[in-house]
Amino acid sequence: MAQALSIDPRSTALVLIDLQQSNVARQLEPHAAADVVARSVRAADALRAAGGTVVFVRVDVAQLLSLPADAPLRPRDAPAPPPHASDLVPECNIQAGDVMVTKRQWGAFYGTDLEQQLRRRGIRTIALTGIATNFGVESTARAAFDQGYELIFIEDAMSSLTGDAHRFPIEHIFPRMGYVRSTEEFVDAVAETGSFGGA
Repeated sequence: MAQALSIDPRSTALVLIDLQQSNVARQLEPHAAADVVARSVRAADALRAAGGTVVFVRVDVAQLLSLPADAPLRPRDAPAPPPHASDLVPECNIQAGDVMVTKRQWGAFYGTDLEQQLRRRGIRTIALTGIATNFGVESTARAAFDQGYELIFIEDAMSSLTGDAHRFPIEHIFPRMGYVRSTEEFVDAVAETGSFGGA
């Protein structure tokens, strides 16, 4: 049986990865993009209401790092992305006080102010959602793990281009870095902690 989550909202940030037009338009597995967004927003609403920090990360698609590779995500000769490709979808329901981070590579730490934003708020735990599990989410998680953050992975609020690409980190990587839980389990843990005044 999985260990029950104990969350202090005051030192927890939910980091939502790349819930933007270019990603949400994709066919994803095993969770549809619309479901990933809805569950991510549900988790964000719960943590925000309990006094936690919500961080929306987007990638500037036009400036996304692209190096020579056998199978690049975006080949160098690909047409320019549409103007709104990097915009977060309206369903994200961004609120005043939420943190916004723009990145230009897979991970959300390198070349951004994410680390500074988290440290200033006394964040010790990061919960992750987003698209895609094995690209933006995993890259961000590895950097966070290296910096000593405790991690929670909300499995049904992330997805990838194939079911196998999602399942491998969920089953073999993330459990060695932190806790893999559902949206329901995360929201329940936030609510339970909040009922005790965040103690």
